[in-house]
Amino acid sequence: MRARSTPGGGSSSPCAYPRADVCPRRGVRPACAVAADSRGAVARRRCADLPGDLEDSFIGLCNGTNQCAWSADTEIDWIAYMEQIKQFVHGERDYTKIKGGTGPLVYPAAHVYTYTGLYYLTDEGENILLAQQLFAVLYMATLGLVMLCYWKAKVPPYVFPLLILSKRLHSVFVLRCFNDCFATFFLWLAIYAFQRRLWALGAVAYTWGLGIKMSLLLVLPAVAAVLLHARGFSGALSLAWLMAQVQVVIALPFVATNTNGYLARAFELSRQFKYEWTVNWRMMGEATFLSRGFALSLLGLHAATLALFLTTRWMRPANKSLRDMVPAWLRFRSGLTPDEEHRASRRVTPDFVMTSILAANVVGLLFARSLHYQFYAYLAWSTPFLLWRALPNAALVYPLWLLQEWAWNVFPSTSESSTAAVAVMATTVLVVYAGTRNDGIAVRKPAAKKQ
Repeated sequence: MRARSTPGGGSSSPCAYPRADVCPRRGVRPACAVAADSRGAVARRRCADLPGDLEDSFIGLCNGTNQCAWSADTEIDWIAYMEQIKQFVHGERDYTKIKGGTGPLVYPAAHVYTYTGLYYLTDEGENILLAQQLFAVLYMATLGLVMLCYWKAKVPPYVFPLLILSKRLHSVFVLRCFNDCFATFFLWLAIYAFQRRLWALGAVAYTWGLGIKMSLLLVLPAVAAVLLHARGFSGALSLAWLMAQVQVVIALPFVATNTNGYLARAFELSRQFKYEWTVNWRMMGEATFLSRGFALSLLGLHAATLALFLTTRWMRPANKSLRDMVPAWLRFRSGLTPDEEHRASRRVTPDFVMTSILAANVVGLLFARSLHYQFYAYLAWSTPFLLWRALPNAALVYPLWLLQEWAWNVFPSTSESSTAAVAVMATTVLVVYAGTRNDGIAVRKPAAKKQ
């Protein structure tokens, strides 16, 4: 059978044993693993018999199907990741020289350390089935964190089914082994820590996730606002310094070898995206998609929308405008009195934390230059909460979620699916802005003591 190309830039071949020819549902099933040659240019599959219960113990938890055993194409970037990690393990520290089958290493240092752990756990990357099972565990851990965050924000039970029903999300986590899965885990760990007022833990979790993939930069403005209100000006600066220190420490081996090479590769902002893999802007046409004017328009709209949320929504706990606060910050002083900082901190509720950070996330995704399918890891669990937050009615939340899920399951994307994907994100941003007019203001007053 002819191999078919994958978004990671390589090709993968179907398992040598077709589904119809191997093992009844309750018998012994093949476990597909992929190995690459020294250049990563050829992918081959080998099958080893494993008891079906071993697969079900992991994969069945996710969606009740045997995805790892029966999927014709599983990994996309895993082989390239492992090729890059192998060079790191063998002593290479120059980012410009670390390459894989899909190109150079373009993720920060935390990605390297995270996948180095997986490299050793999976027999130097050879045991892809085990890697997929580990990602199934990661999916369950992330889902658990998401549910805890929803519970802390007092989301009603009817929203929770939407957290487990996404076919695309199962594919991204359980089959594809993308680093977005780890970045998503640490994002939700940070949100939960902030909801529990564990500020240092949340800051470390966030900066580690950012060190895995720069996608978490999208929520940085909201994270900054949350920490500023919760910890005051000096406390927020201390946490910012902590996050910066983590980034410096994990980057030291690479910075010491080639500082410019590390910064240029790990934090590259000028990357050109391929039209063939875009999920969100297919309807614009390739010429428009690749144009500089379109990119600048998206950047301008992103900045303007963030500024709107920041000035009219995320500064509400301080009960002062950004214009009143900035002069004091420029003098490295708080724009609030100690009593005002205390009141602002009380207004940073679990609901405010989650609404602010997830709103910033969806705003960033809405105006992203290009979204690939793995970016659904950041969106899938944000949309149900934000829609409920603004439209607390199942009859409104469920149809929009279903439309979004359909759009992200069309492969390859079409003009119709891209239009639907963007429309749902735009609707989410609009209704959240309209539905959070009083966020950060109302604080429950303590009950009066009886005489």
